[in-house]
Order: sequence, then C-alpha cells, then structure tokens
Amino acid sequence: MAAIRSENSVLLAGLLCRTKYLTAIRDFAILPAMALLGPLRSSASRAPIPIDARAADHLRYIRETMERAGEFTAVPGWGGVAMGVTALVAAYFASRQLTPERWLSIWLIEAFVAVAIAAPASATKAHRANAKLLSGPGRKFLLSFAPPVVVGGLLTFALAHAGLHALLPGMWLLLYGAAIVTAGSFSVRVVPIMGLCLMLLGAAALFVPRHMGDLFMGFGFGFVQIGFGIWIAQRYGG
Repeated sequence: MAAIRSENSVLLAGLLCRTKYLTAIRDFAILPAMALLGPLRSSASRAPIPIDARAADHLRYIRETMERAGEFTAVPGWGGVAMGVTALVAAYFASRQLTPERWLSIWLIEAFVAVAIAAPASATKAHRANAKLLSGPGRKFLLSFAPPVVVGGLLTFALAHAGLHALLPGMWLLLYGAAIVTAGSFSVRVVPIMGLCLMLLGAAALFVPRHMGDLFMGFGFGFVQIGFGIWIAQRYGG
C-alpha cells in the first residue's frame, strides 16, 4: 500500500513539473510573436498640418485682436495747431462782415480749409505709425466722428434758410465737440477732453448776443484747438 502511494506521488510530481515548465516556455515563445505585430495604427493616415500655416493663422488673429483693442493715435497734433490758426483768421474776418450770408461764407470756407489740413495730416501721421485710417481703431474713430458732423451740416442749412444765424456758433461748437468726444473714445484720453471743452463753449454760445459768436468760435476752434494740438504733438508725436 505504501509502495502504491509512493509511486503515485512520483507520477504527480513529474506531471506538475512538466506542466509548469512547458507552460512557461510556451508563454515565453508568444512574446516575440506579439512584438512583431508592432504598435496599433489607424488605417487612415492623416496628412500633417504645416507649422507655417498654423503660425500665420495665429499671427493674423493676434494682429486683428490688437487692432480692435488698440487706440487711434493718428489724431493730428501740429495739423490741429494749423487748424486753430486758420480758425482765428476766419473769426477775425467773419466779425467784420456786414451781412449774415457773407459771414456764413467765411466760416464755410474755413470748414473746407480745416478738412484739407486734417485729412493729409492724419494720413501722414498714420503712415509714420504704420497704422491704417480705414481699419481697426481708425475706422471706428471715423464712423463715430461722422454722424455729428453730418447733422451739423444739415442743421446749418436749415437754420441759415430760416434766418437763425445767431444759433450757428453754439450749434457748431456743440456738434463738433460731440464728434470729438464720441470718436475720442477710440483714441488717447486727451481727445475727448478737448471735445468736452468745445461742448461747454458751445452751450454757453447759445445764450450770448449774436456779435459774440465769433469770439466764442475763435476761442474754441482757435485757442482750444491750438492748445490741445500742441499737447498731442508733444506727447503722441506730430
């Protein structure tokens, strides 16, 4: 009986040994086959995106963002001084006119002269600053400046046709100042301050005698424009 048990133990030990080592060898043999399979890859290969194309898109986005958030600094400084000087000359000659029609003609000529000075001065300053007048902050400045000026032109025709020339100085100062305040929100801080000063002068000019209108416009379109023009030229160039 003992001999049978001993024989069974020997057989069981041999079977376990054979199972252990053969299984280990078989599992070890599978590893090289798995290594030969390589990493899993997508069947549809994707074409890489060129780095230069993505960089160009990023630079374009950054540039457009800076343009939208930037300030319009092409407000003419020395050009504003020249506009102020011509306004003082216009105030002097207008005050010596005997008829409202000739008085109005002097100031309309001055308006065209001021535009002829401001437009090239702004374009030159924008070119030096590598900025654009018709895009970004420049476009916003012009779109905000234009509506009060257009309203001023229409009211000038209406008031002059009705013979209410005495109201024109106050109206001009108010609307020109309003145009500078609204447009100045896209420019440096000193610009809307100048517009506010012109509006205050315009409000006062509405309640003064007619012969004092040229005095108020000479002070507003002349001295205020000259003073702030010098400030802008010294602090922000040209």
